[in-house]
Amino acid sequence: MKKNLLKIALVAMMVIAISFSGCTEQTNAQEIESPAQEEAATGITYPLVDTGQTTCYDDDGNETDCPESGEAFSGQDAQFTGNLFSYTDNGDGTVTDEVTGLMWQQTPASTGLNWEEANDYCESLELGGYDDWRMPTLKELYSISDFSQGWPYLDTAYFDLAEKNVSKDEQYWSADYYVGTTVEGRSEAAFGVNSGTGHIKAYPATVSGRMGNYVRAVRGNSYGINDFEANGDGTVTDHATGLMWQQADSGSGMDWEAALAYAENSTLAGYDDWRLPNVKELQSIVDYTHSPSADEESNIGPAIDTDFFEISELAPGTTNYNPDYGYFWTSTSAYFNPGDPVYYYAWYVAFGTATDNNGSDMHGAGGVRFDTKYEGGALGEGGERYYNYVRLVRG
Repeated sequence: MKKNLLKIALVAMMVIAISFSGCTEQTNAQEIESPAQEEAATGITYPLVDTGQTTCYDDDGNETDCPESGEAFSGQDAQFTGNLFSYTDNGDGTVTDEVTGLMWQQTPASTGLNWEEANDYCESLELGGYDDWRMPTLKELYSISDFSQGWPYLDTAYFDLAEKNVSKDEQYWSADYYVGTTVEGRSEAAFGVNSGTGHIKAYPATVSGRMGNYVRAVRGNSYGINDFEANGDGTVTDHATGLMWQQADSGSGMDWEAALAYAENSTLAGYDDWRLPNVKELQSIVDYTHSPSADEESNIGPAIDTDFFEISELAPGTTNYNPDYGYFWTSTSAYFNPGDPVYYYAWYVAFGTATDNNGSDMHGAGGVRFDTKYEGGALGEGGERYYNYVRLVRG
């Protein structure tokens, strides 16, 4: 009888242990066996792939031992891990992502294309015995980004680059057309991922040739669709990813060290294991159907689902749009110069317009860029804000 009770207890513990598919302490990390098995076991339909970052840094960009709980800079990306990268080279010019279930074109088209040309290219592609290739959504394309080092932000053991040398021009189209208006693309801009620098930006959609972007085709079931539920206690669960989110945000900006401390010291809805999300987790809740710079009134708003999330407005005059919304810190560090890989910066997601120095929408609401970790720190590309918002996650 005691043995049976012990077996039941062990099974119950295992069920609890897999109830979330987001980041866990590294000692508890498990690789899933397949997307089908993951969904059957947990109901997860949007399994997030880990960033791959395994090193901790201080705010001056220096590599450090990962701090203990309660110490400065505790709670960084490297201190948690989720679904590890798992690829299969199919030997026919395709690569299968065993976490997401998506199949990818291994070698991208090496010609600069505009957005429509890229879409036509994918739809006409025949590769590996398949003809159902398509242009990836932004969340699909971002799933293969690898932050273990950067430049490129891609595992080149499986994925070929479009150019021989890594540069800022390693830019790839997504299927997401921007609903807002950018400085360069005006009302005709579309999002892409820069596999050289790691950014998500909106690019002019009608430009091809030397100024066009590349494309990497994908096939498989839709990936990256959220399933939110407001829990009535100040939290929102995304059943698609298994993550629980803070419904409101921090309400004020702070530097990166303070953002990590804010997360570690937060208690909400009876939980004290809140943390700063990594860059892939935070990008997973972006709603690319809205922008403060949108032409159509129905699309005006922050790049997040306001039926479930509350978001603070920036003070009028902060940008050229009113209302507009802030940048949000992630726990993932970044470096700017490939010749000097010091991680002075941390990635953020712009839930409002991603502006230039003049306050105009440069890269689009939902863009992913990085910022200096503290005021007076090393300057990056464009204007720094230093003090960004926080939306906590757990799971």
